[in-house]
Amino acid sequence: MANGTKVPTVYWVVAVLGLLWNCIGAYFYIQARLDPDAVMATAPQEMRDYVANMPLWANIGYGFGIWGSFAGSVLMVLRSRHAPTAFLVSFVGAAISFIGQAQAGVLRPAEPVVILAIILALWWYSRRAAAQGLLK
Repeated sequence: MANGTKVPTVYWVVAVLGLLWNCIGAYFYIQARLDPDAVMATAPQEMRDYVANMPLWANIGYGFGIWGSFAGSVLMVLRSRHAPTAFLVSFVGAAISFIGQAQAGVLRPAEPVVILAIILALWWYSRRAAAQGLLK
């Protein structure tokens, strides 16, 4: 930081918790690509059918949702000014993915509320950190 002020502990707590949360999403994404049958084994048949036939645009949204948040969290840990942009990309991607699920009738309403709220909270916090000069 230009004025030499120490980065507050709460910043590091939020950044690390965000990274841990987004590592879970990245893990599930990778597992779904490596062994989709195992990941979907306990899912309802409607969800398995949706995943097997997911529209390309929803699949792209899913990827941007997951990897945008993961990148945003890594960028927060690195104190990069690009973190808010990554979270914004993630929010749009996740929303697109959830629209696909809603159109297919397989959306569980609590899931997108929680996920989108966390992405928005991380976006807001990273914007606030940037405004305070915590991000480079």
